[in-house]
Amino acid sequence: MSNSLLFAFVVFAVVMFFTPGPNNIMLLSSGLTYGFRRTVPHMAGITVGFAFMVGAVGVGLGTVFIAYPVLQTILKYGGVAYLIYLAAVIAMAEPPSADKDDRGGRGPMTFWGAAMFQWINAKGWVMVIGTITAYAAIAAFPWNIAIQVGLSLVLGTVSCVVWALFGSALRPILTSPRAIRAFNVVMAILLLASLYPVFMDA
Repeated sequence: MSNSLLFAFVVFAVVMFFTPGPNNIMLLSSGLTYGFRRTVPHMAGITVGFAFMVGAVGVGLGTVFIAYPVLQTILKYGGVAYLIYLAAVIAMAEPPSADKDDRGGRGPMTFWGAAMFQWINAKGWVMVIGTITAYAAIAAFPWNIAIQVGLSLVLGTVSCVVWALFGSALRPILTSPRAIRAFNVVMAILLLASLYPVFMDA
C-alpha cells in the first residue's frame, strides 16, 4: 500500500465531500426545512449511493461509459434537468410550521431518491473519476476499491451529518417565514450555480 497516495486521496476526498455542491446544498436546506431527524434518509441515501457508485465504476462499470459515451451525455443533461427541478422545489418549499411537523408538501428526499441522484450528480462524477483514476495505485486491485469505498462511506457520513446539522442549527435563528423563504431561494440559486462546470465542459 502507498501511504503517501492514501494520504493524498484522503485530502482529495475531504475537500470534495465537504465543499459546497448539490448534495451539501440540498442537505443544508433540508436540515433547515425538515430538521435533522427527517433528513437522515436523505443523508443515508447520499452516503450509500455514492459509495456504491465508486465501487461499481471501480470494478468495471466505467467501461460501459467508455464504450457508449452517449450514456454520459444522457446522464449529464438528465442531471441538469433534475437539478433545475430540485432548485425550483427548494425555492418554493414552505417555511416550517409551528403547529405541525409536516414542513412543506413535498417532504424530504427519500433514501432511494438520494441514492439514485448520485448517478446524475455532476460533482459526484468528478469525484468518482478522480478517485478511480488518479488514486488507483493506493493498493493492489481489489483492495484499492475496497479502501476507496470504505473511506467514501466514512467521510460521506461525516460530511452529510455536518451539513444537515448546520441546516438544522439555523432553525432557531431563521424564525421568520420570510427569512426562511429567502434562505431557500438563496440555496436554490447556489444549486443552479453548481451547474456552471457542467456547461463549461459542454
